Amino acid sequence: MPPAIEVRKIPLHSVSDASELAKLIDEGVMEADRIIAVIGKTEGNGGVNDYTRIIADRAFREVIADKGSRPPEEVKQIPIVWSGGTDGVISPHATVFATLAEEKVTKTDEPRLTVGFAMSEVLLPEDIGRVAMVSKVADAVTEAMAKAGISDPADVHYVQTKTPLLTINTISDAKSRGKTVWTEHTHESMDLSNGTTALGVAVALGEIEMPTDEDVMHNRDLYSAVASCSSGVELDQAQVVVVGNARGVGGSYRIGHSVMADALDSDGIWEAIKEAGLELPERPRTSDLDGRLVNVFLKCEVSQDGQVRGRRNAMLDDSDVHWHRQIKACVGGVTAAVTGDPAVFVSVSAAHQGPDGGGPVAAIVDVS
Repeated sequence: MPPAIEVRKIPLHSVSDASELAKLIDEGVMEADRIIAVIGKTEGNGGVNDYTRIIADRAFREVIADKGSRPPEEVKQIPIVWSGGTDGVISPHATVFATLAEEKVTKTDEPRLTVGFAMSEVLLPEDIGRVAMVSKVADAVTEAMAKAGISDPADVHYVQTKTPLLTINTISDAKSRGKTVWTEHTHESMDLSNGTTALGVAVALGEIEMPTDEDVMHNRDLYSAVASCSSGVELDQAQVVVVGNARGVGGSYRIGHSVMADALDSDGIWEAIKEAGLELPERPRTSDLDGRLVNVFLKCEVSQDGQVRGRRNAMLDDSDVHWHRQIKACVGGVTAAVTGDPAVFVSVSAAHQGPDGGGPVAAIVDVS
């Protein structure tokens, strides 16, 4: 049986700030050596060259290493997933997951939060956008589920991944070996990597059958309702964090999920919170959360038809501000209006993650 989980959300006061993480450790809320995953938002441009992710990553790993006893090579293996871009009201923050010592665990047979992680086989540049990547990601998701103590895919409510995208160097590498790549546009490869990874999650959880190469980025009816996929230049494998519920682990937290049908679907957010275990009125308000919501995690995407609820928008045609930034700001505002807290994890580029124009929502709540 995996250990119980403590989870806290902390602010980032600057892009290189990990002082709130140090505070959690110093106050005994978490032990540095028990931190197993971090999922956060940084304030960069969210693009291929968003180095705020690397800066924040280094700051957090330094604190974990300095305040714990794990060797540097072990600290480097901790899955720390940063999503760049805090457009609109979204506030830079991190959600930190740590295991609890048995003597600190609240015992219960009710389903409680559990986390497992795994790394895939190396993803070659020619894999990205193709079934080879889908298969490698699916294998890693299955491994992470086992580590979380989850056997039933229905108990998985959130799968956060980080995968490589294509860069000029990796494209050149593929060509030097006589291989082709799906696209030579590095920014487009962000959407591609995310979408292909989501299909791998969906295959592992039995949400879809194995797709074909032709399905990738084209058949938007194929998607995962729990995948949240990010990509960057930091790694050459799929880093997979599976979050779900399991009986017997104990602890104070539960997770639930739903989907937003479109960019304005606040009911989808409320549904995820309810599924996580909070009893709420039929038409809830922010005050009904009563401080029990730890965080929500969302992916969002512009609808391929350029409309929301029958009204045309110009995001896909805008040459000045990329649609990534516009839809992220929009959904971030909708989400913060529900939670009453701008520190929400809203990430863009949601191909094959939730329905077209919408996206998955996961919510972690304190049910103690």
